[in-house]
Amino acid sequence: MSNMPKYKVEHYEGKIRRHFNPLISEQELLVKQYRTEATKRIVEKLSKKMGADKIMTAFKKAEEQMRKAQQDAQTFFKKKVKQDDKKTLSYEFKRTDKDDLSLKDCEDQLREWAKELVDRELRRRPEGEQLAQLETVKQRAMDIVYENGDDASIAKALDICTRKIGITWVVDTSKIKQIASK
Repeated sequence: MSNMPKYKVEHYEGKIRRHFNPLISEQELLVKQYRTEATKRIVEKLSKKMGADKIMTAFKKAEEQMRKAQQDAQTFFKKKVKQDDKKTLSYEFKRTDKDDLSLKDCEDQLREWAKELVDRELRRRPEGEQLAQLETVKQRAMDIVYENGDDASIAKALDICTRKIGITWVVDTSKIKQIASK
């Protein structure tokens, strides 16, 4: 490849991306759709299997009670400030929540674990296998460009490589009808 000009390498890279990226994107959408549906189903099962469902239910109940207590406290202090004729009371709390664990944090963690399980399962499904195959063939096509020196050998190797997934690298233009010039 050392004798191939940079513009030719960039041309091949661009052409490989034009051929593969739409196929890979389409397959990723199929995989993503399955991942989303499967993750929703697995979160609940995983939660029950791990015993986190009991903790999450208690957490949810506690957060609801906490919200009610916070609302009651706000209402109480606002009323007291309004009732203060001398205007000596002010209503201002300084608080930080960054170290507090929330129910949402727990749900997010379960969702992350479920995604990992789904991703492992996806690799065994036809959609995941096809995505992996497309990515592998794309990488092989890039390797062919880098490892070969002349256009003829690159075109031949890319045609053989991409034919497996239905892409014709070398297009036969002999069957295209010529437009008669007047």
